Amino acid sequence: MLEGWVSVYRTTARNFSANAENRIHSDAIAAQFGFEGALVPGAAVFGYMTHPLVDTLGPDWLSGWQVSVRFAKPAYDGDSLAVSHHVEGDTHTVECRARDILLAELRTHPLAPDSRPTAIDSGAPVTERPEIAWGNVNVGEPFPAWTWSPDAIENAEFAAQVEDGLPCYRTGVLHPHAILSTANRTFIRRYVLPAWIHVGSVVRFRRLLRVGEEIEVRTVPTRKWRRKGYEFVDLGIAYVVDGEVATEIEHTSIFCIARRNA
Repeated sequence: MLEGWVSVYRTTARNFSANAENRIHSDAIAAQFGFEGALVPGAAVFGYMTHPLVDTLGPDWLSGWQVSVRFAKPAYDGDSLAVSHHVEGDTHTVECRARDILLAELRTHPLAPDSRPTAIDSGAPVTERPEIAWGNVNVGEPFPAWTWSPDAIENAEFAAQVEDGLPCYRTGVLHPHAILSTANRTFIRRYVLPAWIHVGSVVRFRRLLRVGEEIEVRTVPTRKWRRKGYEFVDLGIAYVVDGEVATEIEHTSIFCIARRNA
């Protein structure tokens, strides 16, 4: 039985989103908010952190487990990442460090036997994608549902972005980087978001997601709040396949970033 420190996985962070609509991934805009440079997407950092888990536990980790990840500090393009994997009982902890700084921490454990998915409805169609503002984030009002049908090429691109060569992703297992990145996509399908930051997620993998499936993506804001000049939102997201919730995500983001003092 695994116990204690299992491994340290080393890789290099890459910012593949420099041209994305979210300008926090550009050097100029990130600097306006006090960062050293463009932020590497949090979903990519998560992708790096999942490598030792899938390498150790196999793709079964993507079915019947809960994972919580929080991003404490940003990763920058070219950072040398040290991803450490620790096991205590049935809980696995993964830490991601760069520049002698803890960037993110992930904890995962099997789902409780009595865990049940939360129902999320599909919202009414919308005719526009407004720029996000406090007043148009409506807690409890579902977004329109949409269908995601990932193919092998898309899955290979997500794996390549985080330099993950594990063989299961070449045989149809959907990469967790793709799974969490799509939670971001559901946000930007609903709003124009000029600069925003993904700060953490709780994911419940209820069954394995595979390339070629038709995945209905349902989303609802569950909470919004303000703190120290920042505006936050929690999104509840469900990936539904054949009427069954395959994956649930509680996705936390800062949608209005406080600017640093001049």
